Amino acid sequence: MPTESDLKKSLESINVPDIDRPIADVGRVSNARLDNERASIGIELGFPANGIAERLAEIIRTHVAEHFGANEAEVAISTKIAAHGVQRNLKPLENVSNIIAIASGKGGVGKSTTAVNLALALSGEGASVGILDADIYGPSIPLMLGVAGETPDSDDGQSLNPLKAHGLQVMSIGFLIEADQPMVWRGPMVTQALNQMLQHTRWSDLDYLIVDMPPGTGDIQLTLSQQVPVSGAVIVTTPQDIALLDARKGLQMFRKVSVPVLGIVENMSTHICTNCGHEEPLFGSGGGAKMAADFDVELLGQLPLDLRIRQQTDSGKPSVIAEPNEGPAEAYRQTARRMAARLATRGRDYSSKFPNIVVENT
Repeated sequence: MPTESDLKKSLESINVPDIDRPIADVGRVSNARLDNERASIGIELGFPANGIAERLAEIIRTHVAEHFGANEAEVAISTKIAAHGVQRNLKPLENVSNIIAIASGKGGVGKSTTAVNLALALSGEGASVGILDADIYGPSIPLMLGVAGETPDSDDGQSLNPLKAHGLQVMSIGFLIEADQPMVWRGPMVTQALNQMLQHTRWSDLDYLIVDMPPGTGDIQLTLSQQVPVSGAVIVTTPQDIALLDARKGLQMFRKVSVPVLGIVENMSTHICTNCGHEEPLFGSGGGAKMAADFDVELLGQLPLDLRIRQQTDSGKPSVIAEPNEGPAEAYRQTARRMAARLATRGRDYSSKFPNIVVENT
C-alpha cells in the first residue's frame, strides 16, 4: 500500500514541462495526501510559471492515477520566488529579490530586444519585474516600451519613481536626457550614473530586475559587474562565429567576478520568411549549443530572426505584448521560464536573516 511519503517522493521526480528538470530541483512538494482513491497535491515552484501550470497539473493527475490509483486528484500549483545570493562583497538591493544581467560580448546581436521581451515574459508568467537600461551611451529601452519622452517624478527630490510600461517598472538614462544628446562621458561617470539609477530608483517589491548591460567586455562592463549585486547573468549571441568569439569573452568576464552565468540565448537562430514561412539559418547553426557545451552552461533558448520582432519593438509594443500567441512570443516565454528556473536551482540569499554584529570596546 503506497504511503504519502511514497507519493511525495514520486512527485518530486516528475519533470516540469519545458524546463526538463524535476520538481525537486526547481521547487518543492508542499502537500501530498492520499485518501482512498483521492489525492490532494500542492506544488510550490521557485519561478513564475503561469503558462505551464495547467500542463504540469495534468501531468501530475495522470501520474497519480497510473501509479497510485487515484481516480481524482486536486492539484494546486503556486509560485514562491526567493532572493538568491550575489557576489560575496556586495549586498542585495532593497526591494529587489534578484538582479539578472542580460549581456553580450558585442553590439548588434539583439541584446536589448531580448532583454525587454524576457522581462515582459516573466511579468506575464506572474512575477513582479523591473528593467534597468544600463546602456548609458545608447539607451533604447524607452523607445522599445513606448515611453520615450516621458520623465520620472520624485517624491523627495533625491530618489526617482520608475515609470510603468506594460506592467514593468522601468528606469533609463534616456528619460533624463534629450533623445539626440550624445553621452560624452568617461568610464567613471558612466559607472556613477548607473549606480545612482540603480540605488536611487524606488523599485517596488521586484521579484526580478532585468539589467540591459552595455555591449562589450571593457572597463565599464567589468566595473558594473563588480559593483552591481547580480544573482545571475545571461549571455546573448548569434550563431555566427564572430559573435560567439566575443560572447565567450563576456561569459568569462562574469565568471572572473563570481557572477553565475545562468545560460546562453542564441538570438537570430533561424530566419522566418514573411511570405512562405520557410526557416533558414542565415547566421549558421549550432553555435550557441556548442558554446553552451564548451562552458558547461545551459542553452536557454533559440530565438528567431523575424521581421515582426523588429516592427513591434520599434512601435513600443514588443512581441510578447503585441502578439502573445505567436511563435516569437512563445519562444521568449520558454526562454524566460528556463532562465528563471535555472536561477531557482541556485543558493538562496540569507544575509537578511542574520543580525548585524557590532564590536565595541568596553
